[in-house]
Amino acid sequence: MTSTRSLFTATCLLFAMLSPGAHADPFPAKPVRVVVPFAPGGGTDLIARVLGEGMAQDLKEPVIVDNKPGGGTILGTDVVAKSTPDGYTLLMATFAHAVNPSLHAKLPYDTVHAFTPVALIGRSPNVLVVRPDRGFKSVKELVDFARAHPGKLTYGSYGSGTSAHLAGELLKSLAKVDLTHVPYRGSSPALTDLLGGQIDMMITTVASVATYIQSGKLVPLAVTSATRSPAFPKVPTMQEAGVPGYLAESWYGLYAPAGTPPAVVARLNEAARHAATREQFAKRVQSEGLVLNTGAPDELDHYVTAEMQRWSDIVKTAHITAE
Repeated sequence: MTSTRSLFTATCLLFAMLSPGAHADPFPAKPVRVVVPFAPGGGTDLIARVLGEGMAQDLKEPVIVDNKPGGGTILGTDVVAKSTPDGYTLLMATFAHAVNPSLHAKLPYDTVHAFTPVALIGRSPNVLVVRPDRGFKSVKELVDFARAHPGKLTYGSYGSGTSAHLAGELLKSLAKVDLTHVPYRGSSPALTDLLGGQIDMMITTVASVATYIQSGKLVPLAVTSATRSPAFPKVPTMQEAGVPGYLAESWYGLYAPAGTPPAVVARLNEAARHAATREQFAKRVQSEGLVLNTGAPDELDHYVTAEMQRWSDIVKTAHITAE
């Protein structure tokens, strides 16, 4: 009997030692990768890198940014969707994450079910800019001109379905004006033509036009957020400028693959919140006009769900398709 009990005990101990997670290291036990679905050097890349530096201090493990551009963010997003749900691969998502389901009939992943929200890092406004020689001093003057000259005013974007395009379509819809969309392959050529007089206006990120505004080469007529931007406190919001209901923000949020353990998500959220409140983070992302409001995972979920519905309506109304 004693030998039987000893054999049983030894067998149980062996199974316990071999069972998954029996002696699992506390999370994290190796570097964490943040996939940025854009090329290096842009605003999303900057925010991910600075946030990663702060998270690494908290997690005591490196946080590595992995740039995977392509397909309007679809390529990099798909990498995360198909990654092991262990917390070691994250996605830095942006505006495109909420809009792509409306632009593409088929995505290689399910936007709603393939991801677990970790944290909304922050939101930032875009800004409506024109050249000084256009003579517009306010959104009202621009809208009045557009109504008197349907289709004559042109606005540039980084391509069909991008935030700059949809922001323009939202202005057309709410202000009831006819503007002509001119798509470009990226923000640089669009800004070059705006400065050169080939197009009349753009609704673009604060970071991309801040230096031109400061030098007087471009005039800001309004910011697109619900409240004024700390970057341009004297510039009114679109709603203050006479376009009720206008709201078009850029945003940055961390996602993990669906199925990531809640305890791991909570640890990542904690690290992201700590990183976003560091003074060095605020200083380095100041040029993006980012308003930090890092909260619980469900805040990101609720915010993006609302964004998906809102922009889906705009895409359908304007008959917008991806390029």
